[in-house]
Amino acid sequence: MKHLLPEGWPRPKGYSNAVSVKNGRTLYVAGLIGWDENEIIQSDLLIDQFKKTLENTLAVLKEGGAGPEHIVRMTWYITDKQEYLNNLPEMGAVYREVMGKNYPAMACVQVSALMEDKAKIEIETTAVIEET
Repeated sequence: MKHLLPEGWPRPKGYSNAVSVKNGRTLYVAGLIGWDENEIIQSDLLIDQFKKTLENTLAVLKEGGAGPEHIVRMTWYITDKQEYLNNLPEMGAVYREVMGKNYPAMACVQVSALMEDKAKIEIETTAVIEET
């Protein structure tokens, strides 16, 4: 896996502009939210839902034989941009705690609502297990 950074561009903080993989098996993870295994959202706090969403993502990836180091792309859907910005330092710390120092290509989009009324964040993920 190679992180792409055009010459003269500043290194992004917390994500990559692009990730290149030569060969591999791809896993496409649906949009996951921060509920537990019984589909119950335990907290109304964005930071708690974010952590649980990342943990859920890793659980699904593990079933496919992948881990955070295989993630090449994530799209985050959030319902409140200001709440996201207000929690950004804490979210960065939680991301590093759960995912390590793996920074895939990412996009973050504010949406008017998610399908689950209590959900504040939903994340789609693509991972590639490189073949050698």
